[in-house]
Amino acid sequence: MDTLNLVETFAEFKEFKNIDRETLMRILEDVFKNMLIRKFGSEDNFDIIVNIDKGDLEIWRNREIVEDDEVEDENCQIALSEAMKIEPDFEAGEEVSEEIKMADFGRREILSIRQNLVSKIQEFEKDNIFKKYKDRVGDIVTGEIYQVWKKEILILDDEYIELILPKSEQIPSDFYRKGDTIRAVVSKVDIRNGNPVIILSRTSPVFLERLFESEVPEVYDGLITIKNIVRVPGERAKIAVESYDDRIDPVGACVGMKGSRIHGIVRELKNENIDVINYTSNISLFISRSLSPAKMSSVVIDEENKRAEVYMKPDQVSLAIGKGGFNIKLAGRLTGYEIDVYRDTDIDNEDVDLNEFSDEIDQWIIDEFKNIGCDTAKSVLALEIEELVTRTDLEEETIKEVFKILKAEFE
Repeated sequence: MDTLNLVETFAEFKEFKNIDRETLMRILEDVFKNMLIRKFGSEDNFDIIVNIDKGDLEIWRNREIVEDDEVEDENCQIALSEAMKIEPDFEAGEEVSEEIKMADFGRREILSIRQNLVSKIQEFEKDNIFKKYKDRVGDIVTGEIYQVWKKEILILDDEYIELILPKSEQIPSDFYRKGDTIRAVVSKVDIRNGNPVIILSRTSPVFLERLFESEVPEVYDGLITIKNIVRVPGERAKIAVESYDDRIDPVGACVGMKGSRIHGIVRELKNENIDVINYTSNISLFISRSLSPAKMSSVVIDEENKRAEVYMKPDQVSLAIGKGGFNIKLAGRLTGYEIDVYRDTDIDNEDVDLNEFSDEIDQWIIDEFKNIGCDTAKSVLALEIEELVTRTDLEEETIKEVFKILKAEFE
């Protein structure tokens, strides 16, 4: 392998590995300097000239001309008689430069140079990838799915760098095929067995935060601040926002006209319900807002133990808890308080919405009572059975059975 082929090989290699010209030149010089040190003991008196564009590399050794009997170091000095073979006009004290050809090195040395170049370039690539993505932790990246496995997905970015999306970082309803385009946030960058591993996430609150930044200009510009985000990926999320400009409604800006801004985010998150809440330092009011859409009657705050006892009308309790208990869990995580919900037991307000009895009373019967304006247990019990028979399409036995169930609630 001659010099030309050696350099051309790595000029082509750099195109695939996206290594810039200056970097490849530096790597080539370092590898050849190390080779010269091993062969000659020093590289101080050598000039290495690399021209990547031409696929050209030259090595010149500079030596001082001394009298034939004064040579002490053959690497740095050359006998006058030897120098005159190169150029008859040379005299002692002058300097001579000779080109070192690849033919002067053995096959084993050339193979060693090649292996070192491959190793150096791979090290550079790994280091470059690590540094690039270490600086991008928390940023959204877009890539193409290359391989789908049971526990993770392999994604390639636009530079064909491999990214990993573990199953634990996928939204439960996510479904992907090879070739699909995917967006996720860079969660962390590790080194495993000497190789950089870039981990992505679609379940991280940071992913939701970056989506808001991309969809809501006021968030991106810092006019609206995201104070906190909590999520149950694919199910529900709550985000507390605040604006220091009184002219900006932070909730309205995040939702957009007729939900135009938030709809894109919801679709990206596989129809995850997102509650946007106006942040306040008033903890009672913040807890009240965080339990949206439920409305509370009162709250007792225990700041020392970070607990809150919330009282609300019976028909609001199920709303506060939410499907699967997600609403109250997320409200607690958003506010930092352990929230306990109680029915409001104030004597004047002690009543129960008829919907609370849906597990004991058929819905069509409840609807009959609601049609005549009776939507709570006490409003039904306040009327005579005969009157209810007259005003509804219910039979007397049915009404008596309902009375029995409703009275048992208060007993």
